[in-house]
Amino acid sequence: MNRSHASTIYELAELAGISASTVSAILNGSWQSRRISAQTAQRVQALAQEYRFAVNRQASGLRRQRSGLIGMMIPTHEDRFFGALSQAFERQAHQRGLCPLVVSTLRDEALEVETVRSLIAYRVEHLIVTGATRPDAVSAECLQAGVRHVNVDLPGKKAPSVTSDNRWGAAELARLLLARSAPAAGTGRDALCFVGGIRGEFATEQRLAGVRDALAGAGKALAEEHILCCGYAPEAARQALAVLCSRLGGLPRALLFASGITLQGALRFLGGLPDAQLAQCAFGSYDWDPYAECLRFPVHMVRQNVEGLMAEAFRAIDGEGLRAGQVVQVRPQLVAWGAPAAAPIFSPAPLPAPATP
Repeated sequence: MNRSHASTIYELAELAGISASTVSAILNGSWQSRRISAQTAQRVQALAQEYRFAVNRQASGLRRQRSGLIGMMIPTHEDRFFGALSQAFERQAHQRGLCPLVVSTLRDEALEVETVRSLIAYRVEHLIVTGATRPDAVSAECLQAGVRHVNVDLPGKKAPSVTSDNRWGAAELARLLLARSAPAAGTGRDALCFVGGIRGEFATEQRLAGVRDALAGAGKALAEEHILCCGYAPEAARQALAVLCSRLGGLPRALLFASGITLQGALRFLGGLPDAQLAQCAFGSYDWDPYAECLRFPVHMVRQNVEGLMAEAFRAIDGEGLRAGQVVQVRPQLVAWGAPAAAPIFSPAPLPAPATP
């Protein structure tokens, strides 16, 4: 047979001079239990590579009741943090011989459920649910289908969860902002303001708690008027910051942005301000972006430990004893502007199940 591509398992069997069932056992990794010789297995594997034979995963999955697929749902592709998470996910999946699928749900509750149903229909064996607005609704679908899953970033009560230590990271960042800024006594601008996120959301509330911890240590409090939870859309952040500065008569003493994408929107407003105004404010972002070092004003950041988060998530996927409702926290890294970034800190710690919103 003179072919550049063996399109079926039967053609590969003809090339090897053996039965199709023997070829199938070699390609799916069960050849040793079939007492097929290593020499034959190596010969078939070499032919498969030479003729660029690709296993039909869907058909193979139907026969073996396994697909080799692992899914990951993320809220958006445009946020650097979720992009980095998806890359770490793909590395971990390939190390286990799994085929990774990454799908964005656009922060849409209905689309989250629709997406998990579609992934289940494609017979994904496992699912990593990242930043879901309703993780328990996704869990209900997975539990009904018997799909092992884990929540990342935002926790749920029906599956194990892995999150950043948001409270610690925000507290450390807020303390740094206070130390790097001068009090504006006698003005309405003597405040640390929090911009972005969603009230009631786990990550946002934990970061707000961290800011309150830092302010309390300095004998201050976080006023409600200094909390601008405008969501994660960049344009919403720009508008919220413009309104805040109009109300205060300028920038506050410090600004802490809830995420990198919130910072992105705020830059649309900050870019039009003169250097003298920017110098009066300390800026911080709860997410790391290397391009922030190129800005004309310093931005201090919290860098989430992406590899640590995904290592803990796969520990749950691998069935290493994490319970439904258990939350494991991974400590992030504080990156002060102008200082070299140290190696990320990986320090997971179990927490009790989150309270019902």
